[in-house]
Amino acid sequence: MERKRLESNPILKLSFDFSLDVIQFCEQLESTRKFVIANQLLRSATAIGANCMEAQNAESRVDFVHKMKIAAKEAEETHYWLALCQAAPSYPDCNELIASLDSILRMLGKIIQTAKSNLK
Repeated sequence: MERKRLESNPILKLSFDFSLDVIQFCEQLESTRKFVIANQLLRSATAIGANCMEAQNAESRVDFVHKMKIAAKEAEETHYWLALCQAAPSYPDCNELIASLDSILRMLGKIIQTAKSNLK
């Protein structure tokens, strides 16, 4: 992926960097045989950025909003998996990931709100 494209779009950069961090975290989980959570977390976390990227080529504003809403849903699912990791005593610390995810959720909320207001 073109680095310039990521750098010029804050949600793409944030979600891409978050995905890289989650990949590392999931590798930690896998090294301790926590495969099910690692798999679920990896899928939902990387889907955030994938949907944001897909939204960049939306067919319409309505389609853009729809794809960003899917990204937000994936972010909420990711929050669930991270909350489980945070609550489980034998799991590594994921507080930084949760803080990053909170920033992504706030940004997605603003993007969706702005895009919806531009539909009218």
